[in-house]
Amino acid sequence: MKPFFVYILASKRNGTLYTGSTDDLGRRVWEHKEKIRKGFTAKYDVGRLVWYETHDTREAALLREKQIKKWNRSWKLRMIEAINPDWDDLYLSLNG
Repeated sequence: MKPFFVYILASKRNGTLYTGSTDDLGRRVWEHKEKIRKGFTAKYDVGRLVWYETHDTREAALLREKQIKKWNRSWKLRMIEAINPDWDDLYLSLNG
């Protein structure tokens, strides 16, 4: 069974945040980094993967994405820093 992901990208530490979901995290983050799609992340140079979690279904991932998007910024920052206090780019460790 293929996992689904909810993720948060940042422009820099405490910078602009973007929340999304996908079934291929590596490809999707790469698309953000390379600005394949013109949009919010390309405009604001948001490409650092700072947080993600896995879900068993697309529906669960979409529900969680919508939930996080409603959160205030401070909640998102606390969630990121709980697992990634240095705001490292987790994309670099996706493939081992």
